[in-house]
Amino acid sequence: MMPLKWYIYGNLITTTTTAAAAAHHHHHQNHPQILSVVNSNKGGFLGFFQCIAAMAEFCNLQIHVNGQQTFFVNEKIISKYSGRLKKVIKQEKGKTRGIKKSSIDIDDFPGGADGFELVSRFCYNNGSITVTVSNVSLLHCCAIFLGMTERISSCNLLQQTETFLGGIFYWSWNDILVSLKSCESFFSYADSSGLVEKLVFALLAKFAQNSDIILAAPSSSSSSSPETASGFRFSSPTKNTSPSARRRSSSRPRWFDDLSILPPKIIEKVVKSLGAYGAENNSLVLTKFLLHYLQKKTAVIRKGSLNSRSEYGGLAGTVAYGAILLGKTAFSWRGLFWILRVVSQLGLSRDCRIGLERLIGGMLDQATLDDLLVCGHDGGVYDVNLVLRLIRVFVSDDSVSAQKMKKVGRLIDKYLGEVSPDQNLKVSKFLGVAESLPDSARDCFDGVYRAIDIYLQSHPSLSSEERSRLCSRCLNYEKLSLEACKDLAKNPKIPPKVAVQALAAQSQQCSMASTPEFVYESPIKSHAQMALYNSFDADSTSVSEENEDLRLNLQRMQWRVVELERSCKEMKGQMSRMAKSKISTPSPSLNRAMPRLC
Repeated sequence: MMPLKWYIYGNLITTTTTAAAAAHHHHHQNHPQILSVVNSNKGGFLGFFQCIAAMAEFCNLQIHVNGQQTFFVNEKIISKYSGRLKKVIKQEKGKTRGIKKSSIDIDDFPGGADGFELVSRFCYNNGSITVTVSNVSLLHCCAIFLGMTERISSCNLLQQTETFLGGIFYWSWNDILVSLKSCESFFSYADSSGLVEKLVFALLAKFAQNSDIILAAPSSSSSSSPETASGFRFSSPTKNTSPSARRRSSSRPRWFDDLSILPPKIIEKVVKSLGAYGAENNSLVLTKFLLHYLQKKTAVIRKGSLNSRSEYGGLAGTVAYGAILLGKTAFSWRGLFWILRVVSQLGLSRDCRIGLERLIGGMLDQATLDDLLVCGHDGGVYDVNLVLRLIRVFVSDDSVSAQKMKKVGRLIDKYLGEVSPDQNLKVSKFLGVAESLPDSARDCFDGVYRAIDIYLQSHPSLSSEERSRLCSRCLNYEKLSLEACKDLAKNPKIPPKVAVQALAAQSQQCSMASTPEFVYESPIKSHAQMALYNSFDADSTSVSEENEDLRLNLQRMQWRVVELERSCKEMKGQMSRMAKSKISTPSPSLNRAMPRLC
């Protein structure tokens, strides 16, 4: 329901709230029309309401604007300057013959109630209103919407706004920004009327005059350079640029923050006017500005709806294309990864995301652990899916050297150790990351074992099958160190069969290492050969001691497996006897203690 409090502006009556009425009266306290109504209140509240009744009698037309507010106006005054209102009022009178007061609805009015109030002031002030940079855009769109042309009345509102806009190229930089910003609430009208385009070109003209960033029209001699629809292009300061200009360009330009007040649709118009929208973006300066703009908007976008994110999708894609085109020459790996994190939150298209991830994944050997520990979006603490996609891109490149592959292997082992405590990390995700690298990427699997140990501690509810699958698929037992293998054998969280397999593999490795290869050359050995064999025998003594430890551990594990199988059989027998006897009291055999496992 629309508010029913009143304030009076001359012969105009509109419903609003009490607070708004007081503010409106204070704002217009210099208007004699308002003061004459208030001063006529000599009979107290009764006289005041009599005055309102008289004014309501004179205001014979109700106009409902966008379902927000109702204006009580005089139809002759309000329609004097508007061709559209004349037509609508005439049609309404034909439908409601004999009714003194008529009512009309106006939907999709530019600027809503604020816009119609400005138009009403113009009409009640005999076709005069102060036009400024802050209201000219709204007045211009309202004049077009209502048909306030010279054919209806001389020196009408449309003519006055066009005259004001005629001096747009003499406006200051801030004036243009203020006028562009005011178009946000009625952008579709301002865009369709050509007003936004006119303001954007004025903005680019200011760039060409004052900015350190070169916005130059491409010359005929450089026809191979990418031209834009507007005849302008972005370029960075070259070697011919003065040292002072280069120093200023190295820091963030001031216009980055100035343009950040504009809504995304207007920023899109600016970028399109430069011919650098989407896949056409080849400008480092423009890419950096859009990154700055999107980063400032990210906090606001997080609080907004999905629709607000989609408004930035085109700009995010423009940044992605610019980063892909400029690539390693303009951005470090960390810079590209940061770009991916910013634009992926803003409705980035799938093709842009894949292209950016392909570029970043190919440079994964330059990443650090802190770079990869980014927040997740699917309920997890970390974005494991993103890291998994980057690993797959890196591994798919056949030209990657063994040194880079092993560097990434060490990085991913550390990453697994960090993300393992995450309660929301599924076994399938852990396996995906651990198995994404080839076996040649790791000289030692101790890091993977440590990550598995942490994961099992953080996920105690995993079944024995899941724990076995985790170990058998992620670990190469032959590449475990002796210390890690001993720890695995004693680890109660590791299934016994897995421990047996690990110890068996380790024992086999040690046996192969302790067996010398003999080559028969002569029954008489030289002194050098004798010295070599003697030293080997001395070293093999320590190896044999370690083999003995491994054999003992292997025997212990085999005994544990036998005991577990025996316990399982006993439990099955007890359960079957309980089912047959159907006795409510527990069997004495159930009170027998379970055999203690090692």
